[in-house]
Amino acid sequence: MALTGRAALLAALGTLPIGIWEPSWTGILAVNAPIALACACDAALAAPVRRLGLTRSGDTSVRLGETADVTLTVTNPSGRPLRARLRDAWPPSSWEPGTEVAASRHRLTVPAGERRRLTTRLRPTRRGDRQADRITIRSYGPLGLFARQGSHKVPWTVRVLPPFTSRKHLPSKLARLRELDGRTSVLTRGEGTEFDSLREYVPGDDTRSIDWRATARRTTVAVRTWRPERDRHILLVLDTGRTSAGRVGDAPRLDASMDAALLLAALAARAGDRVDLLAYDRRVRALVQGRAAGEVLPSLVNAMANLEPELVETDARGLTATALRTAPRRSLIVLLTSLDATPIEEGLLPVLPLLTQRHTVLVASVADPHIARMAKARGNTEAVYEAAAAAQAQTERHRTAEQLQRHGVTVVDATPDELAPALADAYLALKAAGRL
Repeated sequence: MALTGRAALLAALGTLPIGIWEPSWTGILAVNAPIALACACDAALAAPVRRLGLTRSGDTSVRLGETADVTLTVTNPSGRPLRARLRDAWPPSSWEPGTEVAASRHRLTVPAGERRRLTTRLRPTRRGDRQADRITIRSYGPLGLFARQGSHKVPWTVRVLPPFTSRKHLPSKLARLRELDGRTSVLTRGEGTEFDSLREYVPGDDTRSIDWRATARRTTVAVRTWRPERDRHILLVLDTGRTSAGRVGDAPRLDASMDAALLLAALAARAGDRVDLLAYDRRVRALVQGRAAGEVLPSLVNAMANLEPELVETDARGLTATALRTAPRRSLIVLLTSLDATPIEEGLLPVLPLLTQRHTVLVASVADPHIARMAKARGNTEAVYEAAAAAQAQTERHRTAEQLQRHGVTVVDATPDELAPALADAYLALKAAGRL
């Protein structure tokens, strides 16, 4: 039977089943010799892989949910053109599921003595450092019958930073801060203790702020403006113990706590306060101290990138001792932790007086929005039981919050979407009341 194309090639190599093609030594020699010669020529004309020069450039950091471009430059020093397929391997979490193949594989042609650039676009799905794995290159000859394959290690690291989704609330909180600073005329009482300046009386101002001596020297009524005290110390304490690993929605509680901490840090830095960060469970996981106002947010974001919840019970005594060493003078200590009854009653409450006797303490906790939905559910027996369980859980959280408040602690308990602005509002309220 007559064979053509791929069948002829397979027949020549003796791989077709007996019965479809009866081998003949004369035919094999007659067909195999040209094919072997073509393969040898193709192999000789394929560019060598080991001699290729590869370098990387591009993004070294990216916020979670955004894209990072890493450029690979391939230099072909040989005298033969490179026709290749290339795989730029990264950890699976460097891309959204199902997009890895399209994003990591490339075709390229590099003429002899020239270089070409290709870009691998990453879209990480987890925080932390993503390190490039090996680059595998398959170099083909001009006929495509033969290929050389090899791998290169070209190190590169992309740090995936927290997304800081609460950044959208910053303009409104800064506007409120400007009101506290006296730059906007509003009716507020007890707004700080530092005298700022005099301005003309506006209907609605507190009459106790009228400066009668200045008024006697002017033709209009003058009032004193006050601004909140500046250069106060804020210590953000992230509890990275087992309770921070509980998932609320699509992310662990720790991620929502970090987002709230970033908004508060950005606001406090703009208010002229000094902000430090401590992440702790049974040991220090991250510590940021002594940063200038313009360096606070980048330093905190960078320190938080590799933080992960640890499946251990937080050592409350160790956390307290470390916080006291980190903040030796009077400060606002913002503890982002859980309001679960057992960790608070057995861990935090016994050592809380050590913090409250020297510092102002604010506890912020991530509430589960699913519990609130369950509490409102009705319609069948199962929904009623779920509502009862949710109501019991909410009652326990309220009781725990009341225990903390009796020790003079300010408590913020809100869902992930509401925690960041609620924490910022609590900070502004403390500042307006002169408690910092």
